[in-house]
Amino acid sequence: MKQMNGQMLKAAIASLIFLIFTGSVCKPSQAQGRVNDAPATLGIDGGFTDHHTPTINLKLVKASGTVAGLETTESNFDYTPSDRLENRAANGYYHLGDVNLRLKKDGENEWKDYSTARERQPVEVLNTDNENVLSAANLANTLPDDFPLELERFWQKEGDHLALKFALTNNTDTPIEIGALGIPLIFNNNIDRKSLDEAHTENVFFDPYIGGDAGYLQVARLNGEDEVLLVLPWKKSPFEAYRPLLDDPTRRGITFEGFHEWMIHSKAYADNEWKESEQWNEPTSKILAPGESYEVGLEFVLAPGIRSIEETLLQHQRPVAVGVPGYILPMDVDGKLFIKHHSEVKSISVEPSGALKVRAVNTTPNAWTEYAVSAKKWGRARVDIEYTDGKKQSINYKVIKPESEVVADNGNFLTTEQWYENDDDLFGRSPSVITYDYDVKRKVLEDSRAWICGLSDEGGAGAWLNAVMKQFVQPNPDQVEQLERFVNNTLWGGIQYSEGENKYGVRKSMFYYEPDSVPAGTYSDSINYNTWAAWSKKDAESVVRSYNYPHVAAAHWVMYRLGRNYNGLVKQRSWQWYLEHACHTAMAMVEQAPHYAQFGQMEGSIFLLVLNDLKAEGMDEMAKQLETAMKVRASHWASLNYPFGSEMPWDSTGQEEVYMWSRYFGFDQKALVTLNAILAYMPTVPHWAYNGNARRYWDFLYGGKYSRIERMIHHYGSALNAIPVLHEYKLQPDDFYLLRVGYGGMMGALSNITQDGFAPCASHSFPSSLWNDGISGDYGPGYFGYAVNSSSYLIKHDEFGWLSFGANSSEKKGLVRMEITSASKSRVFIAPEKLWLTLDAGSIRSLSYNPQNGEVQVTLEKGNSFTPKAFVHVENFGSDATNFEVKNLTINERGAYEAELDDKPVTFTITRK
Repeated sequence: MKQMNGQMLKAAIASLIFLIFTGSVCKPSQAQGRVNDAPATLGIDGGFTDHHTPTINLKLVKASGTVAGLETTESNFDYTPSDRLENRAANGYYHLGDVNLRLKKDGENEWKDYSTARERQPVEVLNTDNENVLSAANLANTLPDDFPLELERFWQKEGDHLALKFALTNNTDTPIEIGALGIPLIFNNNIDRKSLDEAHTENVFFDPYIGGDAGYLQVARLNGEDEVLLVLPWKKSPFEAYRPLLDDPTRRGITFEGFHEWMIHSKAYADNEWKESEQWNEPTSKILAPGESYEVGLEFVLAPGIRSIEETLLQHQRPVAVGVPGYILPMDVDGKLFIKHHSEVKSISVEPSGALKVRAVNTTPNAWTEYAVSAKKWGRARVDIEYTDGKKQSINYKVIKPESEVVADNGNFLTTEQWYENDDDLFGRSPSVITYDYDVKRKVLEDSRAWICGLSDEGGAGAWLNAVMKQFVQPNPDQVEQLERFVNNTLWGGIQYSEGENKYGVRKSMFYYEPDSVPAGTYSDSINYNTWAAWSKKDAESVVRSYNYPHVAAAHWVMYRLGRNYNGLVKQRSWQWYLEHACHTAMAMVEQAPHYAQFGQMEGSIFLLVLNDLKAEGMDEMAKQLETAMKVRASHWASLNYPFGSEMPWDSTGQEEVYMWSRYFGFDQKALVTLNAILAYMPTVPHWAYNGNARRYWDFLYGGKYSRIERMIHHYGSALNAIPVLHEYKLQPDDFYLLRVGYGGMMGALSNITQDGFAPCASHSFPSSLWNDGISGDYGPGYFGYAVNSSSYLIKHDEFGWLSFGANSSEKKGLVRMEITSASKSRVFIAPEKLWLTLDAGSIRSLSYNPQNGEVQVTLEKGNSFTPKAFVHVENFGSDATNFEVKNLTINERGAYEAELDDKPVTFTITRK
């Protein structure tokens, strides 16, 4: 694929318009008007009809029979974009109730596309004696004359809820193949011209579980509260594929992700537009014999809340799957899969064969079947389950190497293939870890977006931030030496000013476009520099972009941690210097970049980590200064209903810092508002690509190679949003939902890393290109989220028993044993005790837990030349009081227990006081 510079330029110009706004209000744009003022054909002038079910009120346009409103009966919340109905009334705009088909008669070679939305005419109303039918229509009038089938649509009551049904009949004497059948899912996700308060009150996000007959779409309000609309298959209408409706004229952009459709059949696309991409499910078609009829449809069910989705699915006779520790499965982890359905499992198969081993091992008290799942082959894998009632369910896994190997491979790739050393670099970028293009296997030294190759902003700092944070998880002496050179030669005095009025300020970019000030030939003629993103030297030197500061603070902080807790890893500066500079960077952000500093920053939790270490080191004056500055920001957020603004009209990356400081300063109500908003765009579903995937859909424009508006698969928002979710879980260890969401997001950071260690900015979700993006881009912030969250969890679930995340656990003679599998092996949470065990240095091999008396025996890995001691913290999470004591270890001035390490594992015991 080639980089789409023209499309990127258009998107960049559009984004420039939005960059002048504060981000707290979504300003008007042309996105609301009908394209080219096309005439209205939907027929809204002809009026509407109202229909009712016990749970949902339905409003239809008389002429088209499509949805004008879909409201809950209790709260009267409308899930559809009814406020934009007039502007979406022309041909080509999709509405709920439309259908798309791709057909081919027997003997024909070419598929023909048909859509009820393309050239609208009033549909023919049908009369029926069925009292459950609310509205029925023959759709022939709104389809071309050559449409070969009879197509009827029925809106009807199905029990206490609503259903949409289509009946297709082949009245010809020739078999007709349905190669594609899609039902557009049109809900109110367009936040253009909405304030944040309005958007969180009025709008929704929707996430798919592309799981065949067990698939569903969950439609949640942006505030994460109240009912969730579930779209379910009616009878045999599997969720086979999820196609973006790119032909809908509603302009897509940073305020509108676009619409998709539920595809029941997709073979005609898979064989053509999608043929280069492996699909989530096996594509199918349906051959309709002469005289044969075929019925498909969807049901609309309300769940009381986000955490009630699976319970609601079970109540409506749908299969439910719960994977532990999720669906991104390292090869050394003993996975578990719990399945519940009213019908028994008939068969289970895996595609590709042998990628996973799935074995039934147990039945729980409430009839969940437990399967042991082990990962065998790297890459995507699908578990296909067939039930005796005929339903088929697919569960998509991603098999990865053991976490420690993924992290090691990534660190090696960054410090070899992405390591840039060139004493003659005109822009002062050497030495550094720089953006990499995996498609062509070379470093990105030029790009029309200055930051991509300029070592700053998320898209340019991502590579070196990834490399630095890797050392926090898994320090490597040679890599640390390289990165200390980077920090002291390129970051300090380059990316970050080391003197003058801008001292501690962070540049927007080291790279810039100013051809008159550099030798001829510096810039390639093949790159289009005629764009706002090709910053001048003056623009690149600006320090006003607050989002650049957390990356730099994180680099200083990691060097502090390595210098303070290990012997001989850091050599050029003292640990005090690095910690002080982390603090100075945080203060410079609020002083030199105050405008954007009013918003939550991606990786903003680094400032809290710096503050905690300042306190532990007794650096009270600096700690007080930093805490005071951060409280001003947090107090401002506490005054807002939804404090999630940024340079973008809506964002999913400031919530991390807003939540963490809100909890720290006791603004607990605001922390919960923030958490609920996160859960609205960060689902848990049995599919690795969407489980824990925090919504992001515009950063391929700014940090990717292939530039388009598209739901991103595990962009950095996944692991960043996992920080508050897992923090909240440790405060509420009975909330299993939080652990599943947060852990899925954290592991999302590792999911796209290639076998040789390259980390792309994200993976693509369009069915035409289900693969990694080409460049590393802004991956680094996501790795930050992984690094500070890499932990193991032990819980006792009421139904599923003892479960572990980031470890393999077993129970024997009343003791629960954990073998740690996380890459860091330095943090463990034992939920029944709310025991939070963390190491500043050293690593945990295993531990055993006695639930009767709370005793924990911890075995540490042996030491090495730079880790002669382990520093251990033991605490009740979220409490100032500690109900534990550690035997045989002494505590130091920083509150850490010290364990001398030698060439054998060391064991110590934690007991309740």
